[in-house]
Amino acid sequence: MATETEPVEQQIPPKPTDPPTVPRATRVKTAFAEQRKHAAARTRDWLATNDLDHLDIVEAATKKKDKKYDEKLVQQERLAGEAVARQKVAHARHDTDPGSVSKSELAALTGRAAAEEARLETLRAKPKLPPTDREITATRAAKKAGRAAIVAGGGIAALPVLGATIEQAATGQPMLLAALGTAAGYGWYLVSRPFDAGQPAPAPNTGEQPLASAVVNLAKQEFQPGQREFNAPPPPALTVEQLEDALRAIGEIRGEEKIQILAVPQREKDGNTTVVFDLPPRTTVAELKKKLPKLAGALGRDVSMVDVTKAGTEARASLWLTDQDAFEDTRPSPLIKAPSQLDAFKDGVPVAWNKRGITIRLAINNQSYVIAGMTRSGKGVGASNLVVGTSFDPRINLRIVAGKNNGEWDPYAKTGVASTYFKPNPERLLALLQALLADKDRRERDLGALGKSKLVGPVIEQIGGIELLVIDELATYTRPGKPLRDEILEALIELSAVAAGAGILMVLITQYPEADVIPQALAMNCGARWAMRVENATQSNAILGGGQASAGRDASKFDPPRPGFGWLVNPFAGVTDLARSFDLDEDERGEITMLLEKAAKIREGAGRLAGQWDDPIEKHLLNTTGLSSAAGGPKRDGAPGRNVLNHTPEQRFQVKCCEEALKAMDQLGRDVAQLDEMASIIGAITSDELGKALRAAGAGGTVKITLPGREGQVRGYRRDDIKEALMLLQGD
Repeated sequence: MATETEPVEQQIPPKPTDPPTVPRATRVKTAFAEQRKHAAARTRDWLATNDLDHLDIVEAATKKKDKKYDEKLVQQERLAGEAVARQKVAHARHDTDPGSVSKSELAALTGRAAAEEARLETLRAKPKLPPTDREITATRAAKKAGRAAIVAGGGIAALPVLGATIEQAATGQPMLLAALGTAAGYGWYLVSRPFDAGQPAPAPNTGEQPLASAVVNLAKQEFQPGQREFNAPPPPALTVEQLEDALRAIGEIRGEEKIQILAVPQREKDGNTTVVFDLPPRTTVAELKKKLPKLAGALGRDVSMVDVTKAGTEARASLWLTDQDAFEDTRPSPLIKAPSQLDAFKDGVPVAWNKRGITIRLAINNQSYVIAGMTRSGKGVGASNLVVGTSFDPRINLRIVAGKNNGEWDPYAKTGVASTYFKPNPERLLALLQALLADKDRRERDLGALGKSKLVGPVIEQIGGIELLVIDELATYTRPGKPLRDEILEALIELSAVAAGAGILMVLITQYPEADVIPQALAMNCGARWAMRVENATQSNAILGGGQASAGRDASKFDPPRPGFGWLVNPFAGVTDLARSFDLDEDERGEITMLLEKAAKIREGAGRLAGQWDDPIEKHLLNTTGLSSAAGGPKRDGAPGRNVLNHTPEQRFQVKCCEEALKAMDQLGRDVAQLDEMASIIGAITSDELGKALRAAGAGGTVKITLPGREGQVRGYRRDDIKEALMLLQGD
């Protein structure tokens, strides 16, 4: 039987009711109220400088302090320059009219100039210290005040500027959009987005095509989502975590200790990175510097790529590092490009560059020098940079004593730059040292009369310039068993100890840096030392000082060794650091002769070439030995001989008479001649005057001679006698 099926009712959900339409004006008002809330919160946060962390404020305070230091330095340079200029004008007036300026006025102006120069040198010697806590606090307060002034001055119109400023914090693009007239909408966009307290403003949403296009157009470079912002700085070469790990690896951080970062590691424009931080209280920067090679290894770099200096306190370190070895390639001397007169006393001479690529200038001022290293280590090039540089200051009297008979130092004599130059001669070296000691006493008396305790710049010329004694291959004179060794060492030690203040300095060069060649009493008085490659740590310590090798400064550990590369104790900068001398070649490129010829012109203009001035040291040597070594002697080759650079008028007349007599014999066609026939050919001189001049020159009196075509003998001169006298006068 069929069952009737009841129909199933279909369940259809009811149609939802559409929400009531919110008027557009209401939605805009609500959205704007929300935006204003975010903008107000962001503005309060910005006014409180919460977007700037402590490191930002430290950096700003550092720049402000550095600027003040630079301004003070410029001001002091101006004051010193004006004082020196006034002194020079007064001296010039006094030289022209002694009554126009009194001695007391001259003394006062000289003292003022010296005082201003001393203040300048003191200021230059001061390191740039990091800002104090008080200066950091003041910087943040100034930031707050400046931002408050912006808002107070612009009201709601300041918000676009605020937006651009926030964008500056996010991307480093200062006021870019405001300057180009697009800040209004973009600035409001930045300040009105949802705000989380303590979070910096994010970069614009690159998904918004119109805004992204604007950024691309303004930056004039491509910007792709996910890339670093177009103006963001490059990533740091060192993170704080990497630095802490490296310090922990070498034992400078232990257990739960931490370092306090004061300046965040940031790659600079030149690709280098600097970070300032405080070490744990139990250690110091000096201890860290001893571990510099280990620290470099822990940071994945060579010791020549890492530098540590003290940044104010004993525990505050400034770490610098780079990715490239600055000593890998050679560099020419700056003097080759710009060979001009130098003030070696005040500014120093360029000799090398350090690991940061900065030129090192050594001053010829109150310090003697030791330059040492084994054969082919480059010590000669380093010494040449120093000595060639001093030749560009005409106030420096160069006394060069060679240790070999080769021609390495001959260019200094041939150009007339060397006031004294001779090759191995212990007797003459001892006489030279004794002359310098005697001159030291004279200089001290002159300084006392000028009211000075030591040599200062304004009085260098008044006491006769600076004496610089260069002794190459010192071991030639000071190794055990050498002639007059004890006397020479005694004089060297005395000069090094007491003569620097009187302007008598030394440059000692040796390939045997041993205690019996450079005794401690001599080495300790040579404040500037340059250790090129040596054989062992003992030799390195003999140059740099005891214990330096254990502190990481070992000149036997250079890997790879490079010519002119070594540890330089630079007392003028207060550091001991790696340095490489500039490349200066004579044998192949003739650079030393070229530079000395230019220096000779400077000296000639100042009247300070050898033979142009009354040299008391060479006068002493001439009186003591009977021979002159001025400009290398008569042949300018380092062999002392007759004093041909300082002939008297009578001697010059005798030379002329001998030369003219020989020419007369050439004209007569024979090797003998009478006085009257030679005088007749010469002219402007009588036979009696010619005879007196030839006798005074050393040719002797007349002798019996036989003339061709004439019977018997007559009185006259032979060519050989006149020629021998002329050679003697000329030093041959």
